[in-house]
Amino acid sequence: MSRQSIAIIGGTGPQGRGLAYRLATSGHEVILGSRDEERARSAADELAVRLPPAACISGATNLEAVRKAEVVLLAVPYDGHDELVASLRDVVEGKIVISCVNPLGFDKQGPFGLDVPTGSAAESAAALLPGSAVIGAFHHLSAVTLITDEELLEDVLVVGDDEAAKDVVIELARSVTGRPGIAAGRLRLARQLEPLTAVLISVNRAYKAHSGIRVTGLRPVV
Repeated sequence: MSRQSIAIIGGTGPQGRGLAYRLATSGHEVILGSRDEERARSAADELAVRLPPAACISGATNLEAVRKAEVVLLAVPYDGHDELVASLRDVVEGKIVISCVNPLGFDKQGPFGLDVPTGSAAESAAALLPGSAVIGAFHHLSAVTLITDEELLEDVLVVGDDEAAKDVVIELARSVTGRPGIAAGRLRLARQLEPLTAVLISVNRAYKAHSGIRVTGLRPVV
Protein backbone atom coordinates (compact mmCIF):
# COMPACT_ATOMS: atom_id res chain seq x y z
CA MET A 1 0.00 0.00 0.00
CA SER A 2 1.04 3.64 -0.30
CA ARG A 3 2.94 5.25 2.56
CA GLN A 4 0.67 6.52 5.33
CA SER A 5 1.33 8.99 8.12
CA ILE A 6 0.18 7.27 11.31
CA ALA A 7 -0.18 8.79 14.77
CA ILE A 8 0.04 6.24 17.57
CA ILE A 9 -1.64 7.59 20.69
CA GLY A 10 -0.14 5.65 23.56
CA GLY A 11 2.95 5.25 21.44
CA THR A 12 5.29 5.20 24.43
CA GLY A 13 3.69 2.05 25.88
CA PRO A 14 4.71 -1.52 24.95
CA GLN A 15 1.93 -2.10 22.41
CA GLY A 16 2.33 1.31 20.85
CA ARG A 17 6.09 0.93 20.53
CA GLY A 18 5.75 -2.51 18.99
CA LEU A 19 3.24 -1.37 16.39
CA ALA A 20 5.35 1.72 15.69
CA TYR A 21 8.41 -0.44 15.09
CA ARG A 22 6.62 -2.67 12.59
CA LEU A 23 4.88 0.19 10.76
CA ALA A 24 8.01 2.35 10.52
CA THR A 25 10.05 -0.64 9.34
CA SER A 26 7.49 -1.09 6.55
CA GLY A 27 8.01 2.47 5.35
CA HIS A 28 5.16 4.41 6.97
CA GLU A 29 5.69 7.74 8.68
CA VAL A 30 5.01 7.19 12.38
CA ILE A 31 4.38 9.89 14.98
CA LEU A 32 4.33 8.71 18.58
CA GLY A 33 1.83 10.66 20.65
CA SER A 34 1.97 11.26 24.39
CA ARG A 35 0.75 13.79 26.92
CA ASP A 36 4.45 14.38 27.57
CA GLU A 37 6.13 15.53 24.35
CA GLU A 38 9.64 14.87 25.66
CA ARG A 39 8.70 11.31 26.56
CA ALA A 40 7.31 10.77 23.05
CA ARG A 41 10.47 12.13 21.43
CA SER A 42 12.66 9.98 23.65
CA ALA A 43 10.69 6.84 22.72
CA ALA A 44 10.96 7.73 19.03
CA ASP A 45 14.72 8.24 19.34
CA GLU A 46 15.12 4.85 21.04
CA LEU A 47 13.21 3.11 18.25
CA ALA A 48 15.03 5.04 15.51
CA VAL A 49 18.33 3.43 16.52
CA ARG A 50 16.92 0.01 15.54
CA LEU A 51 15.11 1.11 12.38
CA PRO A 52 16.42 1.25 8.80
CA PRO A 53 18.12 4.57 7.94
CA ALA A 54 15.24 5.62 5.69
CA ALA A 55 12.59 5.05 8.37
CA CYS A 56 10.60 8.06 9.53
CA ILE A 57 9.59 8.20 13.20
CA SER A 58 9.10 11.15 15.54
CA GLY A 59 7.43 12.11 18.81
CA ALA A 60 4.90 14.82 19.65
CA THR A 61 2.04 15.69 21.94
CA ASN A 62 -1.14 13.73 21.31
CA LEU A 63 -2.84 16.67 19.60
CA GLU A 64 0.14 17.51 17.40
CA ALA A 65 0.59 13.86 16.42
CA VAL A 66 -3.03 13.61 15.33
CA ARG A 67 -2.83 16.88 13.38
CA LYS A 68 0.10 15.54 11.34
CA ALA A 69 -1.40 12.12 10.62
CA GLU A 70 -3.78 10.60 8.10
CA VAL A 71 -4.52 7.60 10.32
CA VAL A 72 -4.75 7.56 14.12
CA LEU A 73 -4.11 4.41 16.16
CA LEU A 74 -5.32 4.29 19.76
CA ALA A 75 -3.04 2.07 21.86
CA VAL A 76 -3.90 3.44 25.28
CA PRO A 77 -5.04 1.85 28.55
CA TYR A 78 -8.80 1.76 29.02
CA ASP A 79 -8.49 3.76 32.22
CA GLY A 80 -8.99 7.38 31.15
CA HIS A 81 -9.81 6.28 27.58
CA ASP A 82 -12.98 8.32 27.07
CA GLU A 83 -11.50 11.57 28.38
CA LEU A 84 -8.45 11.21 26.15
CA VAL A 85 -10.45 10.31 23.04
CA ALA A 86 -12.86 13.22 23.57
CA SER A 87 -9.90 15.61 23.75
CA LEU A 88 -8.93 14.62 20.19
CA ARG A 89 -12.33 15.21 18.59
CA ASP A 90 -11.57 18.55 16.95
CA VAL A 91 -8.33 17.38 15.30
CA VAL A 92 -9.36 13.87 14.27
CA GLU A 93 -12.37 14.87 12.15
CA GLY A 94 -12.50 12.96 8.85
CA LYS A 95 -9.65 10.60 9.72
CA ILE A 96 -9.52 6.84 10.20
CA VAL A 97 -9.18 5.93 13.87
CA ILE A 98 -8.00 2.41 14.75
CA SER A 99 -8.70 1.14 18.25
CA CYS A 100 -6.66 -1.72 19.68
CA VAL A 101 -7.76 -0.88 23.22
CA ASN A 102 -8.62 -3.86 25.42
CA PRO A 103 -10.66 -3.05 28.56
CA LEU A 104 -9.28 -5.63 30.97
CA GLY A 105 -9.20 -6.15 34.70
CA PHE A 106 -6.92 -8.35 36.79
CA ASP A 107 -7.52 -10.05 40.12
CA LYS A 108 -6.25 -13.10 41.99
CA GLN A 109 -7.95 -15.36 39.45
CA GLY A 110 -6.26 -13.69 36.50
CA PRO A 111 -7.34 -11.39 33.66
CA PHE A 112 -10.95 -10.71 32.69
CA GLY A 113 -12.88 -8.45 30.35
CA LEU A 114 -14.44 -5.34 31.86
CA ASP A 115 -18.05 -4.36 31.30
CA VAL A 116 -18.09 -1.29 29.03
CA PRO A 117 -21.26 0.86 29.02
CA THR A 118 -21.23 1.24 25.22
CA GLY A 119 -20.31 -2.41 24.65
CA SER A 120 -16.64 -1.94 23.77
CA ALA A 121 -13.83 0.59 23.79
CA ALA A 122 -14.07 0.84 19.99
CA GLU A 123 -17.76 1.70 20.20
CA SER A 124 -17.00 4.29 22.88
CA ALA A 125 -14.48 5.89 20.54
CA ALA A 126 -17.01 5.87 17.70
CA ALA A 127 -19.61 7.58 19.89
CA LEU A 128 -17.10 10.22 20.97
CA LEU A 129 -15.76 10.78 17.43
CA PRO A 130 -18.84 10.95 15.17
CA GLY A 131 -16.85 12.61 12.38
CA SER A 132 -14.28 9.82 12.17
CA ALA A 133 -14.34 6.25 10.86
CA VAL A 134 -13.49 4.08 13.87
CA ILE A 135 -12.14 0.60 13.17
CA GLY A 136 -11.20 -2.11 15.66
CA ALA A 137 -7.97 -4.03 14.92
CA PHE A 138 -4.61 -5.24 16.30
CA HIS A 139 -6.13 -6.42 19.60
CA HIS A 140 -4.35 -9.77 19.82
CA LEU A 141 -0.73 -9.09 18.86
CA SER A 142 1.91 -9.59 21.53
CA ALA A 143 3.92 -6.49 22.36
CA VAL A 144 6.86 -8.79 23.09
CA THR A 145 7.02 -10.17 19.54
CA LEU A 146 5.99 -6.93 17.81
CA ILE A 147 9.19 -5.22 18.91
CA THR A 148 11.34 -8.01 17.45
CA ASP A 149 12.05 -9.02 13.86
CA GLU A 150 10.41 -12.41 14.32
CA GLU A 151 7.85 -13.52 11.75
CA LEU A 152 4.34 -12.93 13.06
CA LEU A 153 2.05 -15.89 12.46
CA GLU A 154 -1.04 -14.25 13.94
CA ASP A 155 -3.97 -12.84 11.98
CA VAL A 156 -5.35 -9.35 12.53
CA LEU A 157 -9.13 -9.36 12.88
CA VAL A 158 -10.64 -6.09 11.64
CA VAL A 159 -14.12 -4.84 12.56
CA GLY A 160 -15.91 -1.65 11.55
CA ASP A 161 -18.96 -0.09 9.96
CA ASP A 162 -17.17 1.99 7.30
CA GLU A 163 -16.18 -0.45 4.55
CA ALA A 164 -13.69 1.87 2.84
CA ALA A 165 -11.88 2.58 6.10
CA LYS A 166 -11.95 -1.10 7.00
CA ASP A 167 -10.27 -1.93 3.67
CA VAL A 168 -7.48 0.56 4.47
CA VAL A 169 -6.85 -1.09 7.84
CA ILE A 170 -7.01 -4.60 6.36
CA GLU A 171 -4.21 -3.60 4.00
CA LEU A 172 -2.32 -1.75 6.75
CA ALA A 173 -2.19 -5.01 8.71
CA ARG A 174 0.09 -6.34 5.97
CA SER A 175 2.72 -3.83 7.12
CA VAL A 176 2.65 -5.40 10.59
CA THR A 177 2.26 -9.15 10.00
CA GLY A 178 3.14 -9.54 6.33
CA ARG A 179 -0.45 -10.54 5.51
CA PRO A 180 -3.65 -8.53 5.05
CA GLY A 181 -6.03 -8.39 7.96
CA ILE A 182 -9.26 -10.38 8.02
CA ALA A 183 -12.63 -8.67 7.68
CA ALA A 184 -14.41 -9.83 10.82
CA GLY A 185 -17.69 -7.92 10.72
CA ARG A 186 -19.32 -4.82 12.15
CA LEU A 187 -17.85 -2.62 14.86
CA ARG A 188 -20.16 -4.10 17.50
CA LEU A 189 -18.14 -7.32 17.31
CA ALA A 190 -15.37 -5.50 19.14
CA ARG A 191 -17.44 -6.54 22.17
CA GLN A 192 -16.14 -10.05 21.55
CA LEU A 193 -12.65 -9.22 20.25
CA GLU A 194 -11.55 -7.00 23.13
CA PRO A 195 -12.20 -9.38 26.07
CA LEU A 196 -10.81 -12.30 24.08
CA THR A 197 -7.43 -10.81 24.91
CA ALA A 198 -7.95 -11.96 28.51
CA VAL A 199 -8.16 -15.54 27.26
CA LEU A 200 -4.92 -15.12 25.30
CA ILE A 201 -3.13 -13.73 28.35
CA SER A 202 -4.25 -16.75 30.37
CA VAL A 203 -3.06 -19.13 27.65
CA ASN A 204 0.28 -17.38 27.38
CA ARG A 205 0.82 -17.44 31.12
CA ALA A 206 0.03 -21.15 31.26
CA TYR A 207 2.33 -22.05 28.36
CA LYS A 208 4.95 -19.32 28.86
CA ALA A 209 4.35 -18.19 25.28
CA HIS A 210 3.35 -15.15 23.22
CA SER A 211 0.59 -16.74 21.14
CA GLY A 212 -2.03 -14.97 19.06
CA ILE A 213 -5.07 -15.73 16.91
CA ARG A 214 -4.82 -17.56 13.58
CA VAL A 215 -7.88 -18.12 11.37
CA THR A 216 -7.72 -21.27 9.23
CA GLY A 217 -9.66 -22.44 6.20
CA LEU A 218 -9.64 -19.14 4.30
CA ARG A 219 -8.52 -18.87 0.70
CA PRO A 220 -5.06 -17.24 0.65
CA VAL A 221 -5.10 -13.53 -0.20
CA VAL A 222 -2.06 -12.11 -1.99
